[in-house]
Amino acid sequence: MKYDYLVVGAGLFGAVFAHEMNERGKSVLVIDKRDHIAGNIYTENRMGINVHKYGAHIFHTSDREVWEYVNRFAEFNNYVNSPVAVYKDELYNLPFNMNTFSKMWGIRTPKEAMEIINSQAEAEKERIKKEKGTETFEAENLEEQALSLAGRDIYEKLVKGYTEKQWGRDCKELPAFIIKRLPMRFIFDNNYFNDRYQGIPIGGYTQLVEKLLEGITVKTATDYYDYIKRDKEFAGEPAESVDGNSFETILFTGMIDEFFDYKLGMLEYRSLRFETQELPEVDNYQGNAVVNYTQREIPYTRIIEHKHFEYGQGKGTIITREYPADWKQGDEPYYPMNDKKNNELYEKYRELAKDKGNVLFGGRLGQYKYYNMDQVIRAALDMVKETAH
Repeated sequence: MKYDYLVVGAGLFGAVFAHEMNERGKSVLVIDKRDHIAGNIYTENRMGINVHKYGAHIFHTSDREVWEYVNRFAEFNNYVNSPVAVYKDELYNLPFNMNTFSKMWGIRTPKEAMEIINSQAEAEKERIKKEKGTETFEAENLEEQALSLAGRDIYEKLVKGYTEKQWGRDCKELPAFIIKRLPMRFIFDNNYFNDRYQGIPIGGYTQLVEKLLEGITVKTATDYYDYIKRDKEFAGEPAESVDGNSFETILFTGMIDEFFDYKLGMLEYRSLRFETQELPEVDNYQGNAVVNYTQREIPYTRIIEHKHFEYGQGKGTIITREYPADWKQGDEPYYPMNDKKNNELYEKYRELAKDKGNVLFGGRLGQYKYYNMDQVIRAALDMVKETAH
């Protein structure tokens, strides 16, 4: 069969793109190397609980068009993300707000909190200038940046260990621009996001993607590199598959450097490992959907208790420990390492991609960019507008 589009990846970007092209009368085939659709937002029902298999996903946006769009395919609850941070035997509310500061310093007013933070931050800047023998302060790494924004207490208890686990490097080795600012609220508000719209699809994310892909042929457990004949460059002519299909255009949502056989070098990613545990005898393990562990010595960054995403009251619970991991070829890439070196290499791949007239690159891996879910949808809708004709 001759298709207008082959969409490589049945995650959110690919599903939105496929849906919109199908709505415009285009013929679309979607493939995914995993044995299921929905990519990293895949949820599976176990013990009556919708488990976020690849880590916590909370939908939030201030983009009204995107919010109205996703509500066409799922009904959302009013879940508000209010994570808790554990440091040794202390519990703190996130994001940094008056509940956090009150617990940390035994204070009550925004004025007291601001004075402590400003005093500590200024002391750190003066110390760093003195050590370097300079008159002006300029952060040279993430540690200096965080200390200059939040002071010693917040940095040591809530930033340092978590960040080093997340990135797999000492904070002194990480670039300052990773933390451009540390959001601090001087109100008693534990809502992690400032976005106007927030929630979780009732029944999980998988059924949202199923609705997006209704009426579209989908092949799971199908790897692009095995499926497409790659013995010739196909810029300007239809690609062909091993089962005789042809495709005028490909949307590729995998790793852009892998697509080009790493010919310019390998981009860096961070990976994750998930350790999920069913606890049929425990009804409520931690009292919150997301609990972060900020000590460097604890190997996981957070524990997710899935039932709380949908206000589950039933017997038993399921938890997942999330372990950041170094990425190597063959591992699942979750986060692009958007530092200067990698971004420059990506730009070279993007130039190569411009020559592939009938191949589009989308999503976190195809565009080497950290996207929230609403940004993925917006980028996919924008690509449709740019390419549909």
